[in-house]
Amino acid sequence: MEEYTIVDVRTPAEFMGGHVAGSINIPLNEVVDRANEIMNLKAPVIFCCASGNRSGQATAYFRAQGLDCENGGGWMEVNMRFA
Repeated sequence: MEEYTIVDVRTPAEFMGGHVAGSINIPLNEVVDRANEIMNLKAPVIFCCASGNRSGQATAYFRAQGLDCENGGGWMEVNMRFA
């Protein structure tokens, strides 16, 4: 199976309410400050959030930085896809 990292960009409170098993919580407002950490994660990086909006912003930013990543959309969809 392909290796990847799932990064949930919702708030810590949202993340605690439910998330994809094994995913990492890095809130959208922290992704730029933590860019080096994200760039060093096992690629591809799949970003997720509640609906796909915030994860889309993170994906656009990191694609521009050259990271192999994709917008997984809502975390529940990602959970079904990668579970």
